[in-house]
Amino acid sequence: MKKLIAQGAEAKIYKENNKIIKERIKKNYRIPEIDQKLRKQRTKQEASLISKAIRAKVASASVLEYNLKKNILEIEYLQGPKIRDYLNSLNENKKKQNLEIKNTSKKIGSIIGKLHEANIIHGDLTTSNMIFKDKEIYIIDFGLGSFSEKIEDKAVDLHLFKECLKSKHYSIWRICWQEFIKAYKKELKNSKKILERLETVEARGRYKKLGTQ
Repeated sequence: MKKLIAQGAEAKIYKENNKIIKERIKKNYRIPEIDQKLRKQRTKQEASLISKAIRAKVASASVLEYNLKKNILEIEYLQGPKIRDYLNSLNENKKKQNLEIKNTSKKIGSIIGKLHEANIIHGDLTTSNMIFKDKEIYIIDFGLGSFSEKIEDKAVDLHLFKECLKSKHYSIWRICWQEFIKAYKKELKNSKKILERLETVEARGRYKKLGTQ
């Protein structure tokens, strides 16, 4: 039986047996032909991003099937806690805290490094879009993702993740970020340029905040 488990601005998410069905929502404010074209492109691109991520040795929920006429993407269902909840549970257990938080952060850094080396931009890098299953971290939801070689795009991806750590894991975000960056650097040839651009992206953000005060 198909059950609605989430709905966002772009899609409805259903669970049916051991698969997730993602159906892109029709936008009535768009010209129908343009709306269909956009939804078709994004469905196809998300399937391509997942497939390329897996080829880059990044664990993700496999694409089972996609229907471009109905703008539906069927994906493997992963049973396991979100990394958001896993990290928070570790934070509550002081004995396990440092070692496992460091190890988890390193794994995430290596994963994102592999994605960026393959020129995959996730677009919504948060610990809510990571699943812990069988001692492995799976990246999910590439709905806002894209393919890009641009240093700027990779830096923005990192900025989003850093902001997630600060807001969702504020008491441990510094140690998470430090370990993440160590592993991330090892996976990319041009990590130095990306991290330099990250500083520029962060400076722009601070400037905008000051401008709104």
